[in-house]
Amino acid sequence: VQLQASGGGLVQTGGSLRLSCAASGSIFSINTMGWYRQTPGKERELVASITSGGSIAYASSVKGRFTISRDNDKNMVWLQMNSLKPEDSAVYYCNARRALASGVYNFFGQGTQVTVSS
Repeated sequence: VQLQASGGGLVQTGGSLRLSCAASGSIFSINTMGWYRQTPGKERELVASITSGGSIAYASSVKGRFTISRDNDKNMVWLQMNSLKPEDSAVYYCNARRALASGVYNFFGQGTQVTVSS
């Protein structure tokens, strides 16, 4: 599975950005897609996820500000980020998860930098 993310950048506090991710390759049985983020010295954390059936989960820190969406036919996922805060600054990674009887397999894209200035 190849994941190509785009849309990061520099924005002021309160601004908005929209991240996009296109999945290609062996995308069969990709159940869940989502976004993680990571800052130096910290573990990668889940920001938002959406299943192929449309079930959505958000980290508490972004709930009400971020919106995840997905197009199963186009194999794309988006993250609309509004009311951005400096603490949202991180490298954001697109994620695809394949859950099989043999186990759960996670795939990550190359990451896109989001910087929110105060």
